[in-house]
Amino acid sequence: MTGAAETDYRRGAWHPEDHFIDGAWTPSIGTGRIDVVDPATGETWGSAPVAAPEDVEAAMRAARRAFDEGPWPRMAPSERAEVLRRFAAEIEARADALSATNTRENGSPVAETAGAAANAAGILRYFAGLAGHLEREDVRPFPSGAGESVVRRDPLGVCALIAPWNFPINLVVIKLAPALLAGNTVVIKPASPTPLSIRHIVEAARAAGVPAGVVNLVTGNGRTGDAMVRHPLVDKVAFTGSTEVGRRIAAACGELLRPVTLELGGKSAAILLDDVDLDAFAGVFVRSCMRNSGQTCYISTRILAPRSRYEEIVARITEVVAGAPQGDPFDPATVFGPVANRAQYESVLAHLASAREEGARFATGGDPLPGPGLFIAPTVLADVAPGMRVAREEIFGPVVTIQPYRTVDEAVGIANSTPFGLGGIVFSADEERAFGIAERVDSGSVGVNFFASNHAAPFGGRHDSGLGVEYGVEGLEQYVSFKSIHRAARR
Repeated sequence: MTGAAETDYRRGAWHPEDHFIDGAWTPSIGTGRIDVVDPATGETWGSAPVAAPEDVEAAMRAARRAFDEGPWPRMAPSERAEVLRRFAAEIEARADALSATNTRENGSPVAETAGAAANAAGILRYFAGLAGHLEREDVRPFPSGAGESVVRRDPLGVCALIAPWNFPINLVVIKLAPALLAGNTVVIKPASPTPLSIRHIVEAARAAGVPAGVVNLVTGNGRTGDAMVRHPLVDKVAFTGSTEVGRRIAAACGELLRPVTLELGGKSAAILLDDVDLDAFAGVFVRSCMRNSGQTCYISTRILAPRSRYEEIVARITEVVAGAPQGDPFDPATVFGPVANRAQYESVLAHLASAREEGARFATGGDPLPGPGLFIAPTVLADVAPGMRVAREEIFGPVVTIQPYRTVDEAVGIANSTPFGLGGIVFSADEERAFGIAERVDSGSVGVNFFASNHAAPFGGRHDSGLGVEYGVEGLEQYVSFKSIHRAARR
């Protein structure tokens, strides 16, 4: 596993001692280091600096100067859109190095990370296509006819973008693209286990001509993120990660009256109706229910199966999971890689231990694999009861649970019985029937016979799964401040 990622690192192309501030790689004032460990091998292969308060301050001041004095917010949205399109092309030119770095950081199989650059570029191009939404003349008459209002969409200012470790590229870009199109400036902090792959994105932004100070990057730990959230120069916070951390960020932003978007945890359910086509279901099962070795927020890891076909469904899911290749994430055939980091590995094992203690049936998997990597055999837990820990908590590893139900009403009730509301799927041979049941699922997004994110449709969680949305024109409007200018009606 040497590849492009290690080659770039040995050449120093990532400036591993530096943060990216005001258009240049800048030596860190902070002396602490973050070790980057390959979860497939246990090898420490890179590092990044832990930002000191002075580093965060420098990044914030650079972003503020770029917003207050620089050209970016004063460009027409269509001009910014052209820069975003160049940015997309620069990301695509770095696709191989980006994929290799991502895989070495968190163990995501290359079958997953090979598409990261194309997806990031697609997000940038989609939002570039929304420039007209910001430029259109939005005039709204008074209902009384006494006048009219011109509605403006102004940029917010400096945005703090804080990303997780499971998709370290695209969960930044889905924040970065609308923030930039709207005319904001940003400071990015990646998750501490994955501080290197995002550097390819920063280099692509610079190569595309994004002005100095518009995009800044600092690396660090939770204290770094907290300093960003509470920094007085920040006008907006966007965070993807755990519900626990999201609550703390929401509390801080509430205290500061600061806009915030939170995309948090999930415990989504896949409802299989009694007429489900198991061949079609098997073809999309891993992508919909165990994507990225189960380390995806919206996947439907709770399988709800009708009692009339319960054992048939358990057997088919077990066959699919047991037959999916696990191992070297650099092998294009690999479906299941390692768990991304030691803390998450221990958390998954603790959940599996609780399943044994509480009486779940292990249809396949359930054990750590020997060797230096953080591998856990992909696991299917059958006969799971609603009160079990694995039925209530987000596991975030290669584990699915299967619960039986007697009626569709009971299945919908189980699906809606968690404090989360992020994803969900209904599988049925009758799409109209499935659509009607999908409307009853209390979640921000629900699929019919598959699940995928649509760049043009809002994605966000309900309840403990977050606040606000990403994607779509609704995601763009999370990064603007509305102003109404009232005037007498024109004659």
